[in-house]
Order: sequence, then C-alpha cells, then structure tokens
Amino acid sequence: MTAAIDPFQLYGTRETEVPPQRLTAGRLAVDFKDGSLRTITYDGTEVLRAVSYLVRDRDWGTYAPRISDLTIDQRDDAFSVGYLAHCAGPDDTDLEIRVQISAEAGGAVVFEAEALSKTGFETNRCGFCILHPIVGVAGTPVSVEHVDDRCEDTRFPDLIEPWQPFKDMRAITHTVMPHVTAECRMEGDTFEMEDQRNWSDASYKTYVRPLALPWPYQIPANQAVRQRIVLKIADKREALTAPASVSSGGRAVTITTGDKSGKMPSIGLIITPEEAKATLGARDALAEIGPQELLFHFDPNAGHDTAAFKTFSAIARLHAGTSTLEIALPCRQSPLAEAQEIAAWMQAAGFKPDAIIISASVDRQSTPPGSQWPECPPLEEIYAAAHAAFPGVRLGGGMLSYFTELNRKRVPSGPLDFVTHCTNPIIHAADDLSVMQTLEALPFITRSVRAIYGDKPYRIGPSTIPMRQNPYGSRTMDNPAGGRIPMANTDPRHNGRFAEAFALGYAAKVLDAGLECLTLSALTGPFGVMAGENEPSPAGGRRPLFNTVATLARLAGGQRQECVSSDPTAILAFVAAPADGVPQLLLVNITATPQQVELGSFTPAEKLESGSHALAPFAVASITLKD
Repeated sequence: MTAAIDPFQLYGTRETEVPPQRLTAGRLAVDFKDGSLRTITYDGTEVLRAVSYLVRDRDWGTYAPRISDLTIDQRDDAFSVGYLAHCAGPDDTDLEIRVQISAEAGGAVVFEAEALSKTGFETNRCGFCILHPIVGVAGTPVSVEHVDDRCEDTRFPDLIEPWQPFKDMRAITHTVMPHVTAECRMEGDTFEMEDQRNWSDASYKTYVRPLALPWPYQIPANQAVRQRIVLKIADKREALTAPASVSSGGRAVTITTGDKSGKMPSIGLIITPEEAKATLGARDALAEIGPQELLFHFDPNAGHDTAAFKTFSAIARLHAGTSTLEIALPCRQSPLAEAQEIAAWMQAAGFKPDAIIISASVDRQSTPPGSQWPECPPLEEIYAAAHAAFPGVRLGGGMLSYFTELNRKRVPSGPLDFVTHCTNPIIHAADDLSVMQTLEALPFITRSVRAIYGDKPYRIGPSTIPMRQNPYGSRTMDNPAGGRIPMANTDPRHNGRFAEAFALGYAAKVLDAGLECLTLSALTGPFGVMAGENEPSPAGGRRPLFNTVATLARLAGGQRQECVSSDPTAILAFVAAPADGVPQLLLVNITATPQQVELGSFTPAEKLESGSHALAPFAVASITLKD
C-alpha cells in the first residue's frame, strides 16, 4: 500500500484544492467546481474548457465569490445546479449573482445568471467567460454568428492573434469530432473573443463586454444584469457507439522517440538588486547549479542606482559563464542620456555584461484594444542609444513582460542580436489544472515568435509561477495567506514539487523553438531555487525546483531528441545529453495522480534497463540510456 504524500511536498502548502464534482447528462460530462463548469466533454472529447461567470476588479484581479445556497441534483440522464455568489467590493459595495445550470441527455446545457447590487458595484468585467481548447482546435473551421445576424465561416487562429479574432458575437459553432458539432449561444450582452494563448492560457476566451467600451464601469444599484449561455451538441453520426471512457482506466502512458532534434539551450538565473546580497551569500549553490547565463535586472523607476552595479560586479566575478543586463529605461530624458548615465555607473563599478536587453519602462504595461499607446520614444531611437552607450555589447530587445506585449507591439528586429519575452501562468486563473494547462500554449507562442522574427536568436524568461510585474493593473497581488490566487507575487507551489514539474514541462514544450537561453527562476527570493531563512523549505533550503534547473544547466549545449507522449496532458519527456556525457531520458508527471509509463521504441543505440516506470504525482525522473 502506497503511503500518502504530504501535500506540502507537492504544493508548498497543506491547503489542497477541493476536487470538482463530475456531473453527467447522457454522453455529456462536466466538472463542477467553484461555481464554474470545467472540462466539458462529449463522448470523452473536450468540447469547452470552461464556462464561468466572472467578476473582475479595477486591476483585472478576479473576485473569489462566497457561494451559498448550493443545490446539486444529479439524475440518471440530467443534472441541475443552483447557487448564490456574493462579491464584496471596496467601500462596502456588494454584488450578488443568482445562478441556475441545467442539462438533459440529448438536450442543451443552459447556464443563466442574474447579477444584482444593492449599493452599485465597480468592475472591469462582469459576466460569462467561455473557453475553447486549443490543441486540435487551432486552425480548424468555425462559424461565428454576429449580433447583426450576419454569419461568418472562418477558422480559429493558428498563429496567435494580437487582437480579438472575433467581435460582436452572438454564437459560435465548431466541430468537436467528425459529424459532431457544438454551438455555444450567448445572450444578454455583446461578446467577443481574445486569443488567450497570448498570456500562455491554453484557450480561446469569449467574454462579455467589448474591451473598446470604458472600464472600470459601474453596475447601477438595484438594476439586474441578466445573461445566459446555451450549449447545444449536434450529433449526426449514423451509428452511435457507446460513450467513450472519460478516464484512461489506469492505462500506461507510452513514450516513444520523435523526429525532431536540436541543441539544448543555455540556462539562466535572474538576479535583482533586492536579491543580489542573498545571491552572494548563496555562492556555493550558484556554483553547484552552474548556469550558463546570469540575467541582471535594473529599473531606475524602482529606485535602482549605481550601488546595484557594485554587487552585480561581485556576483559576475563568481560566474564562469556570460551575463546580461536587462534595463527598464525610464525615458524621462533622452534615451541616449539615460543609457550613457547607466553605462557610466557600470564602468565605475567594473560591471561588464556580455549583453544588454533594453526596453522602455512603459512598454511593460499592456495596451488593451481601444486604449491609447503611452508616449514613448521610437524603439529605433532607444536601440541606437544602447548601441552608442554600450559599444561592442550584444543588444537584445523585445519585452520585459509577456508575449502579449511583444505580439501587440512588435519591435524592430534589425538592430537586435536577439529577441526576448517572458510568460506567466497565473494571469487569468491560478488553480492547479489551469497552471499546468498553460504548458499547452507554449509551442504556439514560440511558433508565433518564429513566424514574426524568423531565425533571430531567441530567449525566454524569467518565467516563473509567481508574477514579478503586472502589465494589466497597478500592482501584483500580495499573497500573505499563501493561497492560489491570480497575479500574485508569491505562490506556495513554487516551494513544492509542482514547480519542479512545471519547470521541466516548460522546458520540454519550448525545446523545438531552438532557444538561445531559457530562464526559469532566480537563485534566491520568491522566484528562487533557494528558500529564505524564514521561508518553509526542505532540508538545506533548496526548493525542489533546484533539481530541475541544475539538471537543465548540466545538459545545456548538448544534443536533445524529441519524445512523443501518448498523453501529453499527463506525461512529458525528452532525451538530452551533456556535451560530453551519456544521453538521458527525462520524464515528468504533470498531474496530481500517479502515472504508469511504458517506454516504447527507441533507436537501437538507446537500450533501456526497464520498459515500465511508475511516476508519482509531479515527479521528475531521469533514465540513463545505454549503447
């Protein structure tokens, strides 16, 4: 009998998520959780990723409403759900949402809601959000019915759209499987879709209230807001078979070698002035990891000044690899004057990075559709200033925030030696499933970057579960209780095996992009592989993430080989070898349940000791391959 795993080892907290309740109506199955419908399937195939009623604050933070009067009725061929959701806003404002959900076998799923505030309520968005999956859906045909009754036959975007692919929507219909279609009809307001892969969400999101309208806005007191979603499945198959099994029934996941190969990227660590002294104190751990790149962050608007470069210089002297300085340029003076001042500070401290990444500070903030771009010198002027102030140093550009901003403000790549951006998995949702599902979006992001910038050298990071900067509001969210909350600057899972699995899964998903460098963490601090003195951590102060970062750094520069998983929602894998070492098969279980893995046909040179392996929840394994 397998001993239970302490939740803290997995999640960095002993607070576990309440599992969803599975509800069925004939061939339709849904997971009901926290007032939302998740993983809506028909005959075992995902139709929609979620239907939720969401309320957002002025910083685009999502309220976690208190649910009361919950009733769930599961019958043989139907189900119904009812509840009240209560949101408490600032200044003693309130909002109550009355919800009713119903479904019958062969009929529609109906999700209706009525929101009412006794006080008036400020919000950036209040209403339904519908998520379509991306894997197997991107690039496929779709029919969109608009509010003016016009119908448009088009396709889901394949490369990631920077702006809304569909606007003024009333209904959307797509093919679930051959001869089976799903129509999602949206009533009560005008809807539009955004390509959430921009933010590394694994979905296309259809939401209420067009972004071109002002926000935040006020829901008047005692004025009901009513909306309804109706999902209809049309099954035109001639011979209906028995419903497919939703679960694998304990079936093993098979791993085989694929056709793609390439070089493993360099591995970086981010170092901020706030963590520089702690990094010096952890010099032994830095040497043990042996990263190829140190990424130093410098932001004068955050109070960083010449003193930062003295510590940066001391750290760089401990490091055998290369270093890069990323600069958030204030642009309060001319770019050249500001860049020359920073260069003088660096010279005085003896800090000589191998590369500079420069970006206007305001470009870290997102500019949503309908908004005015903030004033900013032309990027060509900023890049010219950097070349003049830092002669002979490689110049990188892109965004210090996320792919969203890079996709919407595409930088001129001619003056650049490489492009870069970050990602973050807790922008819109922070539950365990949503965070791991963001891995699905990464190949779409890297392929979109390659479509824009061709074979220009490409870096990603720092990309961590906690959010270092919020492009969509005035701040990141403090998380003193250690919960799972969107846009938080700390996240408990960073302390557990969850983060270790997420990081290796992240690497597996971006390897095909041919990255020059991948940065997944800091050395110390809330984004670090080492925990602070007053933070909970395993023995030695090393978070499990330490192991993944050290392993990837050891493999940097070596050859890697693609692996194909029969269930990439559960197990990811790739083969890699250090430049002078023996190849290894790296496996990661990205689920909270144990998985059995069967190792399929590898090339003749890769003889394995065993063909079957068990992987515990969020476990990482390395298997040596022999000649």
